[in-house]
Amino acid sequence: MASDSSFDVVSEYDHQEMVNAVDQAHREIGQRYDFKGTDSSIELKGEELELDADSEYKLGAMLDVLKSKMVKRGVDLKVLDPQKVEAAAKGRARQMVKLRKGLNDELARDVVKRLKAELPKLQVRIEGDKVRVVGKSKDDLQAAIALLRQADLPIPLQFTNYR
Repeated sequence: MASDSSFDVVSEYDHQEMVNAVDQAHREIGQRYDFKGTDSSIELKGEELELDADSEYKLGAMLDVLKSKMVKRGVDLKVLDPQKVEAAAKGRARQMVKLRKGLNDELARDVVKRLKAELPKLQVRIEGDKVRVVGKSKDDLQAAIALLRQADLPIPLQFTNYR
């Protein structure tokens, strides 16, 4: 019998594509008639976005523009984790949107639990912010990938290092 096969379950996004989506959204917002003179901005700061506008309604419109740019660039919308809208200076509104990356403990445990319940032959373990799945048969590994794709988790999953 061949040696064990494995893959990692990770949650990542292409940072450069995210930068491009934000740039495109920023440009579109700057050109739109409904945003003229509102001094609205969308900024990528490390692992989060800062949206600033003169109303909560404009924040929503900005987020919609960003989402359309992300979809065009192939960035999964599940990456976005919008935080509560805050009141900013001079009656403005601000919203931070965290960018999900990596599997947190709770999600990693959920992935492990799902796989062990459905596919007991697989060895599944958490390694930092990813989950390693090891099995004797490639069919079992493919079944695991299919199971996780159908799971509709709150974050995008990718399957890497398939050996």
